[in-house]
Amino acid sequence: MNTARYQRSLSRPGWALALLLATLVSSAAVAAGKAGPPDARQRYLRESAACGAIRVPDDRAKCLSETSTRYASTQPTRAEDQANILLSNALKRCDPLPAAERQDCVARMQGQGTVSGSVDSGGIYRELVTREVLEAPAALPSVPAAPPAAQ
Repeated sequence: MNTARYQRSLSRPGWALALLLATLVSSAAVAAGKAGPPDARQRYLRESAACGAIRVPDDRAKCLSETSTRYASTQPTRAEDQANILLSNALKRCDPLPAAERQDCVARMQGQGTVSGSVDSGGIYRELVTREVLEAPAALPSVPAAPPAAQ
């Protein structure tokens, strides 16, 4: 019986694969800590393991990226992140407007004015009334009175 001991050294691709598997295991552990649906987490783990078997590095990286993106889309968004995203999107609606109209749009999006309607009823109507005081018009030149009628 041959009891000779031998050392096995990993080539560069072998080290890369080992590093990739370690990354998958650690990212799976992080993903397991999130409060996503259990079936989504299990699907992520299965798909990540399947990606690890792909031999072409670019294809494997693409597979892992798509898998993690798909899993991230199942995760809930924190409420404070949601508010910032919604405000950012609301302000982007004002970007295409001319400068004078953009200021009014931003004011409406930030809650100034009145809001009526709903998404269910077909749309939200935001109204902001801005009153401007104009200077009094210059006095009109007086029109001479018509001469008295001849008698």
